[in-house]
Amino acid sequence: MHWLYVVPTMIINFVIVLIPALLTVVLAFCNFDGLGMPTYAGLANFQSLAADRVFWVALGNNIIWTVIFLVVPMAMGLLAASMLLIARRGSSFFQIVYFLPVVIATVITARVWQGMIYSPVTGVFGLLKQYGIPITNPLSQPSMALFGVATVDLWHWWGFLCVIFFAALRQVPQEQIEAARIEGATYFQMMRYVMLPAIRPTIMLLMIMTVIWSFLAFDFVYILTQGGPALSSELLSTLAYRNAFYDLNVGRAAAAALVISLFGLVGTFFYVRIQTREGEQ
Repeated sequence: MHWLYVVPTMIINFVIVLIPALLTVVLAFCNFDGLGMPTYAGLANFQSLAADRVFWVALGNNIIWTVIFLVVPMAMGLLAASMLLIARRGSSFFQIVYFLPVVIATVITARVWQGMIYSPVTGVFGLLKQYGIPITNPLSQPSMALFGVATVDLWHWWGFLCVIFFAALRQVPQEQIEAARIEGATYFQMMRYVMLPAIRPTIMLLMIMTVIWSFLAFDFVYILTQGGPALSSELLSTLAYRNAFYDLNVGRAAAAALVISLFGLVGTFFYVRIQTREGEQ
């Protein structure tokens, strides 16, 4: 009778996750405007995506976005976590400070950056320009818009990685750390040969989850630029949203959503494979 305890969770997952997922798969092979009855279209939606330049621009931007988040916040989180481990006082305070942006609603974060930092009138950028410092709002520049939005998301996200890495580093056996210190290991040698190998499973998990989350990125891009200017910050998620709610082409939006899910499945596959390999060792 113990299986009865998981029934409520299974029902919730079935209604909220499985049914919408199956409907997305079905609609990807249909023509549907969200109002009438869907009609079977075969691979037409996928062919339409493949022939659309915007799709490839969005895919390229998603890949750039993923590379940024695999490098910058990971390095920032590891560096800050290692420094928290060394610090004898104030580590709890700094954990709260680092994690605070994570708990702030993304809409509020985006609007604060948009109005108080990037704005040429009321923001820091505008203030610097008044003092003769030639600086331009990156959100208005096609070559910088994607990086400008990524900066906001990085500020919002890296503290989470820092706290997770700090929790993992605290589990490293003290005997290994003390032995490295006795042998005269420097900070970088200790990180390379003791700390990082010990938390390798955590790093791999967060890297794979970062790939998955990067292809699901939507809120900051939509609030700050809506994919502009000139598609320079368009992602697959904003493309799918525009297809569904602006163009009323739900089938094409579902096809784009399946492409996003494909990258998530690839990340999940590698994670399961790594976990299986480590379990066999």
